[in-house]
Amino acid sequence: MGTPEFAVESLKALVENGYQVVGIITAPDKPAGRGRLLSESAVKKYAIENNLHVLQPEKLKNPEFIAELEKLKADLQIVVAFRMLPEMVWSMPPFGTFNLHASLLPQYRGAAPLNWAVINGETETGVTTFLLSHEIDTGLIIFQEKVSIGENDTVCDLHDRMMDIGANLVIKTVNALAEGDVQPIDQNMLIEAQDRVRQAPKIFKEDCRIDWTRDTESVRNLIRGLSPYPTAWTEMIHPGKSETLTAKIYAASRNNDSLPTAPGTIQTDGRKYLKIACPDGWLSITDIQLSGKKRMKIDELLRGFQNINEWHIKI
Repeated sequence: MGTPEFAVESLKALVENGYQVVGIITAPDKPAGRGRLLSESAVKKYAIENNLHVLQPEKLKNPEFIAELEKLKADLQIVVAFRMLPEMVWSMPPFGTFNLHASLLPQYRGAAPLNWAVINGETETGVTTFLLSHEIDTGLIIFQEKVSIGENDTVCDLHDRMMDIGANLVIKTVNALAEGDVQPIDQNMLIEAQDRVRQAPKIFKEDCRIDWTRDTESVRNLIRGLSPYPTAWTEMIHPGKSETLTAKIYAASRNNDSLPTAPGTIQTDGRKYLKIACPDGWLSITDIQLSGKKRMKIDELLRGFQNINEWHIKI
């Protein structure tokens, strides 16, 4: 059970290792793009290419879907980046249902664990397999594997590494469950041993807005944790023209060549660099996209953007 690219690697590992995958459950096709043509999920595309049986229920409690699921007679269900399942679904197979989650549970329960780990400046995260239970992301832990987060890693970099590591953990978990070699761990025991449990809620547009009154490292981490999607953004205003532009920022680096000034101040030579001030220093913007324009490197932007010094960041 899965939808995005992150889930494909685990499915591929199961297929290539000779497991009998009796069915794939993924999201219904959705309109996408300017033409609003129906788009298939990454998991469905892989399933069709490999002649796997696909189910795409709108509602997981639909009696027709439940009947189809029962006919598959699956011994085990595996969930990777899917939606919350009703008990009648996750309790169906004799070996139960386990989920691959992109964090070291109980840390970063929720919809966006990769993003929040980077946004919060973590240096380590991981993947967890756990048995599903009534409350989301709270089930008994089967296995975990740690993954380091580099100083300049974006959420995209982390996603690609963890996708492969997660697929290997899925295979390890399937083998252990089949052999009865599992000693699940109660997450409550881990919570008691940890000072703080961070959450990973769904990210909305306003969560992506850059607050230039925060320190450089916090802003840089926000940019890394949202790149390339859903992308950190800010607004630029031109006092004389009463005009506002939205700028998506994909990459930035700390720059302390000059003393900090008022947060949101823009400094540029108009050719090669553009810096924006935070209270404790500057961030050099290296990868940006303005409203109605394509994503580009900063020198490319500056060649076509005259008098950018006249603009200010909206705080």
